[in-house]
Amino acid sequence: MGSVLTIVWFLVALGVLVTVHEFGHFYVARRCGVKVLRFSVGFGNAIWSRRDKQGTEYTIAAIPLGGYVKMLDEREGEVADHELDQAFNRKTVWQRIAIVAAGPIANFILALLLFWLMLLPGTTGLAPVIGEVESGSIAEQAGLEAGQEIVAIDGVATHTREDVLRQALKRMGEQGTISFTVRYEDSSLEYESQAELNGWLKGEADPDAIGGLGIEFFRPVVRPVIDQVVEGSPAERAGLLTGDEIVEADGIVLDDWHQWVEYVRERPNQDIEIGYIRDGATRYAVLTPELVEAEGGASVGRVGVAVVIPEWPEDMLRKQHYNPWQAAVKGAEKTWETTAFVLLSLKKLVVGEISTKNLSGPITIAKVAGASAKAGIGYYIGFLALLSISLGVFNLLPIPVLDGGHLFYYFIEVVKGSPVSEKVQMIGYQIGMMLVLSVMVLALYNDIMRF
Repeated sequence: MGSVLTIVWFLVALGVLVTVHEFGHFYVARRCGVKVLRFSVGFGNAIWSRRDKQGTEYTIAAIPLGGYVKMLDEREGEVADHELDQAFNRKTVWQRIAIVAAGPIANFILALLLFWLMLLPGTTGLAPVIGEVESGSIAEQAGLEAGQEIVAIDGVATHTREDVLRQALKRMGEQGTISFTVRYEDSSLEYESQAELNGWLKGEADPDAIGGLGIEFFRPVVRPVIDQVVEGSPAERAGLLTGDEIVEADGIVLDDWHQWVEYVRERPNQDIEIGYIRDGATRYAVLTPELVEAEGGASVGRVGVAVVIPEWPEDMLRKQHYNPWQAAVKGAEKTWETTAFVLLSLKKLVVGEISTKNLSGPITIAKVAGASAKAGIGYYIGFLALLSISLGVFNLLPIPVLDGGHLFYYFIEVVKGSPVSEKVQMIGYQIGMMLVLSVMVLALYNDIMRF
């Protein structure tokens, strides 16, 4: 069922983004007087279609990995004399530029609207308070300490842990100085410190930016009190019940849930003698974790219990509220910041500051779609916004076969006063197609390796 839902959420995301992108082309083409022959979501044989009064066929096709808008064009077939003024190739260069650019622009507009929807109810994030600093790490080099709150990185305010992650990711693969501004609890005094980066996380696949800095954020102690016992699990067979608190394993005292989880994961099919408290009395039992396969293919132990999740302290929560206008302004800011981040990441991929192993294809995107939907509607909306921006940026790259490649040719036409020759365009399209296919194959290969 989980895999089916993952595919469903992926197809929903793809359908929304493709439809919006192609609608951008379609809408502006209509406004410019171009006859649209077909508006297709997907490729291949049609599974649904209808035609409007203006002769446009709307289609949902069998292969849901893209879409297209087919316009009347003399380069693709004969055009009747009475329809020549509706042909795409007969329009001015600025009209053609507007039509081609409208697709990516529609993706940016969609991202802004999605961010607006996400921000409208207000947001709650966790304060970036340091819990531990790893010895010999960048954080230790900068003099960071447990209990400090990171309020800025490189002069950019970090209100939440997400902000810290975003700023850290911007410095991946770079050389130079990274600066931290921190403050202690119950103090308004701020301190600035620095550390040197030397190709930090360069070449890493799926890098952990926070862990790479040598920081573990504060988390409240989660006592190993059982909230749920899975039916038929090793825990149920050992007699554990909701409300039991596990206090020791093989004589080792436990005071944190994560400690218990690690102990179990490392001992599949091994007997563990546990002590637990029930109704004020300590009892003992033996359970054997079952062997399961975790994400990434590792074999780990599992006993089938869930923990009672404690409330986060109020002073660790960062809540922000927006009226509709403030949410729109903040949404525009997030759209701009995310676009800049995607462009920066592309640049780092090209110059080798980020490993090409971080390129993701449809399998990874589908998994993220499913995970974000499972986490909640807000996370899924944020995922859609990021994907929409990525699609918009990718399509604007000056690579023939992409929208950006067409725009590149049209701007050359603006400068020289005449269209780029068909021969040059065809050579460019062939090179562009090879480049795009190579990237797609590499992304799919990375997906398979992760899978």
